[in-house]
Amino acid sequence: MSSIVSWNEITKSFEMVLENLSDKEQLVVEKRIWVNWERETLQSIGNSFEKPITRERVRQIENSGIKKIGRVVKSSILWQIQEKALELIDMHWGVMLRYKIVNTIIQDLQISNDVNANIIEIVIQSDFEIVKSKPKNGTQTFFYKQKISPKLILAIHAEALKVLRKKKDVMEMDDLYSVIQNKFSSKWLVVEKTLIDSSLEVFEDIIKWEEILIWLTRWKILNPKTLKDKTIYVMNKEKIPMHFIDIANKITEYLGDTVKVNTIHNELIRNNNFVLIGRWIYALKSWGFIAGTVLDVIVWVLEKVGTPMSTDSIALEVLKTRDVKKTTIYMNLQNKKVIERVWRNFYQLKK
Repeated sequence: MSSIVSWNEITKSFEMVLENLSDKEQLVVEKRIWVNWERETLQSIGNSFEKPITRERVRQIENSGIKKIGRVVKSSILWQIQEKALELIDMHWGVMLRYKIVNTIIQDLQISNDVNANIIEIVIQSDFEIVKSKPKNGTQTFFYKQKISPKLILAIHAEALKVLRKKKDVMEMDDLYSVIQNKFSSKWLVVEKTLIDSSLEVFEDIIKWEEILIWLTRWKILNPKTLKDKTIYVMNKEKIPMHFIDIANKITEYLGDTVKVNTIHNELIRNNNFVLIGRWIYALKSWGFIAGTVLDVIVWVLEKVGTPMSTDSIALEVLKTRDVKKTTIYMNLQNKKVIERVWRNFYQLKK
């Protein structure tokens, strides 16, 4: 499947857009968004000038450049990124985490995975209808529509904390959202549950589990009953693929339960919620990992793309879901019953 917007087109269009900036604006923007794969801090950029300038002055130059980008981006292919961003933010009722919106755009527009995500981010930020949140301890960076008041987002969070602290226990998300909805909705304003959900994602002191339960990060009162639930809880908390021994240790650390490593391993093997991605290393299927051998993953990749792929491209895709050596991938490409080489270093499924 070919890209709707190729990374090559994005790069060329963005370079043309940057020509509308002053030399100083272009320099700051390039360094801030990692155009040359060397992202710099405001402080280091300020110090790099012949006469050093403050971090705040660097930020002002950056913002000035972004505003200029917003005035010319609509006449380039980059408008598709802004259009998709607005569509996604509207689906989330005006609030969406930065990493979620960038990753979804890359996926929906079928942009190459080696894209410089910082360019996608700054194109979104340059849209006059979208605002990027300011850095703040305890929060993740997010984008929101101009019509959404940051005070409402803070108020939703404050009410969630109030309710959870009073209850002193885990709540079902839908129950908590109903309380918040009743608190803020009126005949002049309807606060949708989607907006509540998107707003609470911003804050690091709140945890959501499997889109069902919600509680405060500092609590250690969640008590999953089954071994499967305990394992899922630990892996969702760690957010990375894990060795089965590490999973057992983390269950003890987080939940105070001592479990045998063999028992954990048996649960991981027999339950299809977990995917083996390397030597005794497991990930959650809900993270997008598929079950099967390395060959199964290669077949899945080739079927998804639908055209011949180079060995490096195949390896790059496989390594997203498997913790294996590249040589293992290359060896599986030699399976002539399933895969055929169409020309030098390019493979497709055997017809």
